[in-house]
Formats: sequence, C-alpha cells, structure tokens
Amino acid sequence: MPPLATIGYELDTLDGMIGRLKAAGVKAVVDVRAVAASRRPGFSKTMLGNSLRAEGIDYVHLRPLGTPKAGREAARAGRTDEMRAIFHAHLAEPAAQVALGEATALAGDGPIALLCYEHEARCCHRAIVADEIRARLKCEVVDL
Repeated sequence: MPPLATIGYELDTLDGMIGRLKAAGVKAVVDVRAVAASRRPGFSKTMLGNSLRAEGIDYVHLRPLGTPKAGREAARAGRTDEMRAIFHAHLAEPAAQVALGEATALAGDGPIALLCYEHEARCCHRAIVADEIRARLKCEVVDL
C-alpha cells in the first residue's frame, strides 16, 4: 500500500509544491478545499489542475471534503478544536461520506496527496481526512 501524503501550500510557490509532489512520487492530488480559489498565484482550481497535469500529476477536487464556512472561520481565528468539531460533524453528512469513499479509492490505487492551504497538517482538516483514509486502508500518512 503506497503511503498517503498531505500537502499545504501556505509557505510555498507552485513550482516548489510541484517539486515536493514529484519527489514524493505522488501521481494524483486530491484538493480538499471547500473553495478551490486562492489569492496565491497558481493555486486556484483551474490553473492548479492544468499545472499539475502538465507535470504528469492528476488533479481531483472533492469539494464535499472541504471545511464548511464556520470551520474555516474557527481555523482562521486559531480555534483548531472548534474547527475539528465542525468538520467531524460535516464529515458525517452523506455527500462528505461519498467523497471520502472516492478519496479512499484513489489512495488505494496509487500515491496521492491531499491538498489544502495550511502549512501544518495538524492545524488543518486534511489531517482528519487523512486519518479516516488511514483507518480504512491501514496505510502510512506522510506530511510533505
């Protein structure tokens, strides 16, 4: 079973992030942002997807695995425990469960990376998604 990677672009450039993905052997990026737009150049959905595909890395946006607005606001305010509680409740919803199944299937097929903004995975909901996939696949999780 290939390891499951997570990656945040908060402190990186697009080229730097792609370099880290390639060095780790990642074949697909699963974007787990609710809003796949960014003020950071190159990280909005269309440009990011095109840039990754140009480098031989697939791109999938699973919006239902994004943090709801209240959770994003809690995270921005540094209330990580509150964000986690909000996201856990959100993750129980049917659309999120379907998307989690899709992400798990992708992770089982080859090395993927869950992508979100925050540099530190422990401060980001992607760590929760990664833990759910790890529990299902019994795979290692690596934060790039």
